[in-house]
Amino acid sequence: MSSSNIWPPQIRSVRADVGVFGGSGFYDFLTDTEELTIDTPYGAPSDSIVVGTLGKGSSMRRVAFLPRHGRNHSHVAHAVNFRANMWALHSLGVRAVIAPFSCGSLKPELVPGHMVVVDDLIDRTWGRNDTYFDGSDGVTHHQTFAHPYDKTLSASAVEAIRAEGITVHEGGTVVVINGPRFSTKAESRWFGSMGCSVVNMTQYPETILAAELGLPFVGIALVTDYDAGLDGIEGGPVTMEGVFEVMRANVASVRRVLVRLIPMIPLDRTE
Repeated sequence: MSSSNIWPPQIRSVRADVGVFGGSGFYDFLTDTEELTIDTPYGAPSDSIVVGTLGKGSSMRRVAFLPRHGRNHSHVAHAVNFRANMWALHSLGVRAVIAPFSCGSLKPELVPGHMVVVDDLIDRTWGRNDTYFDGSDGVTHHQTFAHPYDKTLSASAVEAIRAEGITVHEGGTVVVINGPRFSTKAESRWFGSMGCSVVNMTQYPETILAAELGLPFVGIALVTDYDAGLDGIEGGPVTMEGVFEVMRANVASVRRVLVRLIPMIPLDRTE
């Protein structure tokens, strides 16, 4: 798709202030909801988008929720249409994106159930469409990416998590693997030796696509396991069943954080 024919993206008549990647159960707190089916120049997003209202008065926000894997987890990480997902949120006029994600811990102090507001990443994926500027029409763009995560949003996320009484770690590097398989023990040790805090499969290219669209982005990691196992930590290899079990147990916690965080995001758009 030629970027010159579709850039900049057009904003739809239905508007939202904040975009959130989150699935079923994450948006039960919204009112005045509507479900939108959106097409993009890059194909269909992972699922329809639920847009609804949170709060009243000056704290009211319109929120757009999109399950990155589809509501039934039908899209494995390496097959997610990341470009369509981010484009769809941008087309609704969102001014910030909140990205909760599950992760494996690479450090003993990052315990399952804890949250980490990450501030950097290492990309170990391959074959993913990770730019809106592929150069096919002669238009090129090299995106600044020294700081993948928005510092102001991240500080607000830390504040919101602490206010909910959840153990949070401020800062940390996420290494993003391609999936769908989990890490080997050797890989896990290697990631830890590089100084990484957690491992995940989706933070790239979400981060870079948000940057190309000018969207502030915050990644909130929910630790679900100890990856392939850490020295001195008991437990077997990570399994999908185990990850889902911890995620289900913490849906309410993530939802509380979102309810507190979203009204903290300033509205700076022009109607």
